[in-house]
Amino acid sequence: MSIETNIEVQLTNRDRRSAFFRIILVLPIAIWAATLAPSSLSNTGNAMGGIGFLTLSVALSLLFMGIYPSYLLTFNHALLELHTRISAYVLLLTDRYPTIEGNDEISVIFPDIQGGATLSRGKAIIKWLLAIPAYLVGILYALIALLLTLAGWFSILFTGNLPEFAGKFIYATITYWNDIFAYAFVLVTDEYPGFSLNL
Repeated sequence: MSIETNIEVQLTNRDRRSAFFRIILVLPIAIWAATLAPSSLSNTGNAMGGIGFLTLSVALSLLFMGIYPSYLLTFNHALLELHTRISAYVLLLTDRYPTIEGNDEISVIFPDIQGGATLSRGKAIIKWLLAIPAYLVGILYALIALLLTLAGWFSILFTGNLPEFAGKFIYATITYWNDIFAYAFVLVTDEYPGFSLNL
């Protein structure tokens, strides 16, 4: 019962101009996405705020009522997909600018949680803490993915292609972090994220 991240990685015939200016081009959508963070609306703090996800509200709903409110699930799902589209664009997996609505090329599929009935009520409040070892491994993967993104950036500029090994590793890293977010902050699975990348 884990999530599924799907990204159509574009390896060949890349847009060199948009790749060169990628960090600048992503600013409008990144700023827009930052406005969705609930921490700007309330003082939930980072530990239970989780990069804009409505974690604390969901954790308390699961803990006391055993329910994952559908409107919070919809918001968290849309936000995780948005983060995935932005990450895929910034990390050079695609030249398609991240949309504020879903698209066919990048999607995140959640398991059927039956309104929260399939989820542990007690673990909901501490999953962010239990995931600390996964964060540490994920940071290492993210650093490697950033180095491969830099190498891929030069490759795109000079050849118009993203090396396949770079694309696979970056994609796997995004998937790994999505698994962490799904477990620790979005709270749609009780399956602990593994420590290996699915390459």
